[in-house]
Amino acid sequence: MPYVEAILPTIVVALIFWYVIKAVMNADRSERQAEAEADRSFGFESTSGDSKSQDNKAQPDN
Repeated sequence: MPYVEAILPTIVVALIFWYVIKAVMNADRSERQAEAEADRSFGFESTSGDSKSQDNKAQPDN
């Protein structure tokens, strides 16, 4: 029984952490869906290919 008492707080904290992370991920998913729906209703284009993420490094001269 002392082993259960020792590990129980860790399990409870882990479950709370999991629940919070799950809630954050669901909120993010809902926000992205709402934003995409608003973009479609206003006729904006999709921004899946962000130009900032592409490397614009200068090519070395050979």
